[in-house]
Amino acid sequence: MEGSLEDLAQYRIKRAWEMLEAAKENLKIGQYKTALNRSYYAVFHAMRAANILRGFDSSKHSGVIAFFTKEFLKTEYMDRKLSFIIKSSSLLREKSDYDDFLLQAEQRLRNR
Repeated sequence: MEGSLEDLAQYRIKRAWEMLEAAKENLKIGQYKTALNRSYYAVFHAMRAANILRGFDSSKHSGVIAFFTKEFLKTEYMDRKLSFIIKSSSLLREKSDYDDFLLQAEQRLRNR
């Protein structure tokens, strides 16, 4: 038996909180790349939770972000400033996942 859209949204919000808690723990122990990844996925799961309540679902990150932006930010249902958080967390997650020396390069710049 399948649950309701509200049940699915609640499940996704729970996952978002779990990702956020994991990010905090990773940050405490110096796992910065993993903390960035978990932070982004907290945002991603929260957007998916909101989107499903409007009848939209996608596992593609670009689709989730585009729908959320159109439905919640451009309509000013939510603060448009969230767009910065979404974009920057997405960019940082990609860099931390795929740029092998991201943190080392940033550290070298700070030490100059």
